[in-house]
Amino acid sequence: MAASTLVSACGPLRPGVPGLCRRRPPRGLWAHARRLPEPAGSGRSVAAVSGPGASGTDRYCLELLRCGKQGPRFIAVRRPVTILASSVAEHRRQTRRLSSCGSRAQSLRGMWDLPRPGLEPFLNTILQVKDSVSEKTIGLMRMQFWKKTVDDVYCDSPPHQPVAIELWKAVKRHNLTKRWLMKIIDEREKNLDDKAYRNIQELENYAENTQSSLLYLTLEILGIKDLHADHAASHIGKAQGIVTCLRATPYHGSRRRVFLPMDICMLHGVSQEDFLRKSQDKNVRDVVYDMASQAHLHLKHARSFHKSVPVKAFPAFLQTVALEDYLKKIQQVDFDIFHPSLQQKNTLLPLSLYIQSWRKRY
Repeated sequence: MAASTLVSACGPLRPGVPGLCRRRPPRGLWAHARRLPEPAGSGRSVAAVSGPGASGTDRYCLELLRCGKQGPRFIAVRRPVTILASSVAEHRRQTRRLSSCGSRAQSLRGMWDLPRPGLEPFLNTILQVKDSVSEKTIGLMRMQFWKKTVDDVYCDSPPHQPVAIELWKAVKRHNLTKRWLMKIIDEREKNLDDKAYRNIQELENYAENTQSSLLYLTLEILGIKDLHADHAASHIGKAQGIVTCLRATPYHGSRRRVFLPMDICMLHGVSQEDFLRKSQDKNVRDVVYDMASQAHLHLKHARSFHKSVPVKAFPAFLQTVALEDYLKKIQQVDFDIFHPSLQQKNTLLPLSLYIQSWRKRY
């Protein structure tokens, strides 16, 4: 079923060209997989779970990231590991080409090779549940499957599913905290209801339990246990949640949905219909201004810990560059959330990411 979904997302395979599941696995994949302990009770290695002749679970997950929907509704601001190219493999190939450049290549390697291949596919899969089901009951069933999957992962018996296996690898390598994974699932399960946030605090709580939880996991992968880094991650996650909500508004409006906090809308006398009609009234812009200001405030707080946060944690926080870029663009169009320029990609964003990485800033 997963394979058919992937094929439908990427288009039919051309005759005479080896398909996704028939490609040669990456060099050293099986040797690397054999170094991991076997899932309890499975009697087979991770390589065996992938199946003979398969391209490997990691290749499947990379294709899932490459071919998956990239809309603003759930990956509005991609992290450095996926914002510079279509897959992690391409990042690494580019880094190897720069191996003769000395320190510059080392800096690029630190930015490109943020080791989170098991978490991105898991997050994308969880986020796609709401858009991929027609009934809430089906969505709840899928969330229950992932809850059980996480339980099985921590019991060393992951199901024979590529995303689950890659998540199991990440948990075994980095000893990830189960609580953060369950928070992401629980919060997305609550979000299956198409209801607007009652207030900005409810939106921030959602962002804390999803975006910030993912940042906490990233810090664990980087081997960082620091109170200041956790505090910065909390504020960055909240800023990202607010920006994602703003950036997704045109898409949600096209589906007759509005998720902006009701308290701010009521404060300025704005109804959901105003956003559905793509109104450019001052009151509508004031709602956007208040939300953008709150996101900017969280970024400012996160950066106030700059001198206290370990430098090793900076690659996990580089999405602040993309967040600030969007906030600047929305300010330039006078907080017109429906302005076409806000839906265009910034081709200079990779350069900005490199500069911030080189300056050891976030």
